[in-house]
Amino acid sequence: MSVPSNEELLQGLRLIRRKRRIHERHRLSVGTAAIRSDINVTPLVDVVLVLLIIFIVVTPMITRGRSVEMPETEHHDKKNDSGEQIIVSISCENAKLGPDRWVCGSHAIWVGPERVDENSLADKIQQEMRRSPGHEIHIKADKRLNYGPVREVMQRINAIGVGAVALGSDERKEKK
Repeated sequence: MSVPSNEELLQGLRLIRRKRRIHERHRLSVGTAAIRSDINVTPLVDVVLVLLIIFIVVTPMITRGRSVEMPETEHHDKKNDSGEQIIVSISCENAKLGPDRWVCGSHAIWVGPERVDENSLADKIQQEMRRSPGHEIHIKADKRLNYGPVREVMQRINAIGVGAVALGSDERKEKK
């Protein structure tokens, strides 16, 4: 066995001191670490964005019947859509700008989400009335349409004996 030299002893002593310093640093950082009490909002933001996307996608599906630009009125009776009404939509097709207003080239009739022609309108409404008897019919007509096609649809609905028909309109917003 040989006796270590002074130089080797000093190197060993330095190594031990270095290890103690490293351990002391780690012990202090672990032992005295501050408790973080803030809330992680990333999952909350993720959930809110997913819900926003769902509402953006689902909202157009909520409107019943065909989407049309209805005429605006100031004082009209507001009726909530209970989902029990039969919606008949008359939309403007092939609209062209005339000399002073839009002119419809033709029109299309929709009962709920289905397009029907004028000859099968009465059959489709009778079928819907058998499925849900006693329900009102709401007519949503495009404001660009002339009165003729709307009047003709109303006559066909009246001819099959439907008593309660309501015309839809949008409320005119006051300009401030």
